[in-house]
Amino acid sequence: MAITVDDEVKAFIISEGMDFRLSTTCSGPALVSTIIKPPKSTDIKIEIGDGRMLYISDVQRHFITRITIDMVYDPEKLFSCSALSTMRNLY
Repeated sequence: MAITVDDEVKAFIISEGMDFRLSTTCSGPALVSTIIKPPKSTDIKIEIGDGRMLYISDVQRHFITRITIDMVYDPEKLFSCSALSTMRNLY
């Protein structure tokens, strides 16, 4: 199954200047920096541009066909999910 990445998501990743990962969180699939949720060897890699990568978790790749800007995880809620709270000291 092909996964498309909206241009708005690509522009966001490039403007942030870091790689991102579509990961599973308490509220569902979410785009987070790889500083918060590092990629795994089982992730799909999509080159975004300007040397930036988007990693898609093996779990999410079975359900996602399109990555949209509304998947960017809300920084206000970033560490409220136990799946991300262990990375609090890195951000």
